Amino acid sequence: MSRSVPVVPTVRCLPAVGCALLALALTACGGGVHGTPGGSGVRDPYFPKAGNGGYDVTHYTLDLAYDPDAPDDRRLTGTAEITARADKDLSAFDLDLKGMDVERVSVEGERARWSRNGQELVVRPHDELDEGETFAVTVRYSGSPQTVTDPDGSEEGWLATDDGALALGEPVGSMAWFPGNHHPSDKASYDISVTVPEGLQVVSNGELADRSTSGDRRRTTFHWRTAEPMATYVAMLAIGDYDIRRTTVPGAAGGRLPVYTAVTPSQAAPARKVLDRIPEIMEWAEYNFGPYPFSSTGAVVATEEASDYALETQNRPVFPGAPSTELLVHELAHQWFGNSVTPKSWRDMWLNEGFATYAEWLWQEDNGGDTAQETFDALYDHGEDEHEDLWSFPPADPASAANISDSPVYERAAMLLHKIRRTVGDDTFYDIVQGWAADHRHGNANTEDFTAYVEEKAPDKDFTALWEDWLYGDGKPERP
Repeated sequence: MSRSVPVVPTVRCLPAVGCALLALALTACGGGVHGTPGGSGVRDPYFPKAGNGGYDVTHYTLDLAYDPDAPDDRRLTGTAEITARADKDLSAFDLDLKGMDVERVSVEGERARWSRNGQELVVRPHDELDEGETFAVTVRYSGSPQTVTDPDGSEEGWLATDDGALALGEPVGSMAWFPGNHHPSDKASYDISVTVPEGLQVVSNGELADRSTSGDRRRTTFHWRTAEPMATYVAMLAIGDYDIRRTTVPGAAGGRLPVYTAVTPSQAAPARKVLDRIPEIMEWAEYNFGPYPFSSTGAVVATEEASDYALETQNRPVFPGAPSTELLVHELAHQWFGNSVTPKSWRDMWLNEGFATYAEWLWQEDNGGDTAQETFDALYDHGEDEHEDLWSFPPADPASAANISDSPVYERAAMLLHKIRRTVGDDTFYDIVQGWAADHRHGNANTEDFTAYVEEKAPDKDFTALWEDWLYGDGKPERP
């Protein structure tokens, strides 16, 4: 779990509420509240404080402003309106928010009491929220957003650059720049508006719904809209000097699919050579994986100053410099596997990375490179030379939060998928791949869902040894 500095809980209360400060911190008062608190965290096996219980978010509306040259240390100001549905009678509920100064919280237009406890923003509405009720909570906040260091040492959250910022979220960094239910099991649609100094670009997920410039204030507001469900960890902001191109590619259902690419000028020449292959890759991916699940595609090419890793942010993945073709294939494959079909918990990370890694193998096989079998054989025979941890734990059971992006979750998981392919044959294998993406489109799934699905689609095959040796087994499996 990401480290957080302990914060002494504070309490805010309307002056008209006639109850003691201590009582406020422990119970709701003055509103006839008889429900129970929603609970902090959803007890994820690797990030137990991520997400929150008691409600399901349906939509985020974020209104942000950022000036990288501001004298007050690159201050971000924001208003987040979160629309959610109560899963039970609620007297209080939590939002994940790391750092930032909260100025005001309201629920259904009425000011609400709130307190802070580490990454938890505890909200106590004036009136009880009934099970099944749809409600809106609005949070006004500001401050210098934090960079979050993960257990594996990688950095996410708000990554400041010389001319702007890059906001990335996997696994929990999005709570550094907006409050929410930051666990992959809760997906929502988004409207994200960001105001920046005139001349800077803002790129986010979905489609650009509006762009307007205020001449007197010399500020430009970009409004991005994401209609399809999105997990918070694949939400993204890129603020800075970018070369923007808008094109289209044929869509699987007819019509044209918008392609939106943003490239930092220093990477323009090498990046464009690779990004020009997006139409070819998208056609190949739809043939293999089924219809593309979103309403636009593209990519953002930043610099290593901002981040040193690529990430499958929804609609348009982010790259630290010009990507290779294989890396572009990997991150675009995630749009099906990870972004549309999203894991129920971080234990199921292999369902993201195994499919995306195997997509690289399939691309190479179809484009004059090694066959998937040759890649499998090379890893089996010599994988420990380049991936010393390849056999250190099974894909479905990473050793800790620091290991969810290690080689077993990528390469060994891809080897498992190849073993499934060899077991069932190509026709059934691609039926499984496309059916899995279609049947769980815009939903969540876990390892047990996948193994049951495979067994259902190939009822004449026995997968017991495959699951025991390749998915859950310790050490290097024996080659049959």
